[in-house]
Amino acid sequence: MSSLKKLSMKLGLLFLLILFGLETTMFFFLHSTLVESRVEEELIALQTRGNSHRAILEKHFDENTISHVALMESEATTDVVITNSTKEILGASVDSSLIQRYIEKPITSSEREGKTIGDNWKEEDYISTVSPIEQDGVLIGYVYMFQDTVWIESLISRLNEQFLIAGIIAIIFTITIIIFLSNALAKPLIKMKEATSQISSGDFSVSLPKTGDDELGDLARSIQLLAGDLNYLREERSEFLSSISHELRTPLTYIKGYADIVQKRNLSPEERNQYLSIILEETNRLSDMVKNLFDLAKIDKNTFDIIKKPIDLKEFTKKIETKFSPAFAEKGMQLSVSCRESIILSADGSRLEQIIFNLLDNAIKYSSAGDKTTVEVSRTKKHVIIRIKDSGRGISEEELPFIFNRFYRVDKSRARALGGTGLGLAIVKELVHAHGGTISVSSREGDGTEFEIVLKGETE
Repeated sequence: MSSLKKLSMKLGLLFLLILFGLETTMFFFLHSTLVESRVEEELIALQTRGNSHRAILEKHFDENTISHVALMESEATTDVVITNSTKEILGASVDSSLIQRYIEKPITSSEREGKTIGDNWKEEDYISTVSPIEQDGVLIGYVYMFQDTVWIESLISRLNEQFLIAGIIAIIFTITIIIFLSNALAKPLIKMKEATSQISSGDFSVSLPKTGDDELGDLARSIQLLAGDLNYLREERSEFLSSISHELRTPLTYIKGYADIVQKRNLSPEERNQYLSIILEETNRLSDMVKNLFDLAKIDKNTFDIIKKPIDLKEFTKKIETKFSPAFAEKGMQLSVSCRESIILSADGSRLEQIIFNLLDNAIKYSSAGDKTTVEVSRTKKHVIIRIKDSGRGISEEELPFIFNRFYRVDKSRARALGGTGLGLAIVKELVHAHGGTISVSSREGDGTEFEIVLKGETE
C-alpha cells in the first residue's frame, strides 16, 4: 500500500509541477500583455492629445494660445512643452529641467501624425510624444507631451497584488483537485494491489468495486477474472489429484493383493491362472490410465503434435469397421459404418482413429447385447461431420454437461467395473479441439447417445 501511496504522491507532485508551470507561464504572459497594452493605450492617448493641441496651435501660434495650452495641461495628469522649430521652449506645464533631455533628442523625421520619443518606460521617468506644428507646409515648432511613469509602477503594483491573490487561489484549487484526482486514481489501484496480495496468499475470494468502462475498470475485471480462474484451477487440481490417487490406488490394491495371494499360498494351476489374469487386467488398466494421463499432460503443455495429412474418409471408415466389428460381435452388438462418398479431410490419421476408438469403446461399455451403434460420415461445403450413435443406456440430463470432464464417469460403480477411468471423453474433446473442430453430445436416458464431431478442413 505504501508504494501506491508513493505513486499517488509522485503523480500528484508531477501534476502540481505541470499545472504550476502552466499557470505561472500564463500569469506571466497575461501580466506582461496587460502592462504593455496599457502603456500602448497611454501612448496613443498621449499622441492624440498632442495632435489635438497641435491643431489649435497651427491656427493660433501666439503667446496667449501657447500659455492657454500649457495652463490646461498643468491641471491634468499629463504635461506639455511647446517649442519653436529650433527647439527653444516657448511654453511648458512642467519644469523644463526635468524634460530637457527628451527635447534635445534628435527628431529624424517630422511625420504629420507625430511620433513617440520616450516609450521605454522601464528605464525612463516619462513616456513622451512629439507632434510637428506646421503653417503653410513650413515647420514652425513642436508639441511635446509627457506622462510620468509612476502611474505604470502603481499599475504594476496593483496587478501584482491581484495576480498574487489569483495565483494563491489557483494553487489551492489546483492542489485540491490534484489530491482528489490522486486519491481517485490511487484508491482503486490500492484495492487491486490488496486483491493481488490476497490472491498470492491463496485466497481467491476477492471482490473489487466497479470502476467504469475505462482502463482501471478493465484491469479490475481482469483481476477478478484471474481470481475466478485460479480458484477454478485450484478446485480442479484438488479434484484431479483426489481422483487420480483414487484411480491409481484401486488397480494397485488389486495387483498387490492378488500378487500376495499367488506368492504366499499354495494354489492350484487354475486358481493361479485366475489370479494372474486379474493382475494382468489391472496392470493393463493402469497402463492405459498412465498413457491417457501422459496424453492429457502433453495437450496441456501444448506439446501434443497434430500432423495433418489428406485422408480418404471412405477408406478410413472401412478400416474402422474391420477393426471394431469383432469386438461388437463378441458382445452380441451390431456396428454399422456409413460413408457414402469419397471425402478428403486434412487430419492426423492416428489421432482421428483414437477419437473414434474412444467413442466406440464407450458405446460398447454402456450398451447391451442386441444394441446397435452407427458411424455416419457426411459433409457440407465447409465441414466434415462424423456422427456416432448407439442405442445403449443413454445419459441422464443432469450428468450430460459433465461427461467431458476428466475422471467424470456416468454410473461410477458400473464404470469402474467395466474398466472406465473417466479420461477417454476428456481426451476426445482435446483431440477434436486440437484439430480445430467441435464435439457435441445429445442423449436421453434409456434411449441411447449420439456424439457429433464437426471438423474444418479440405473437403473435396
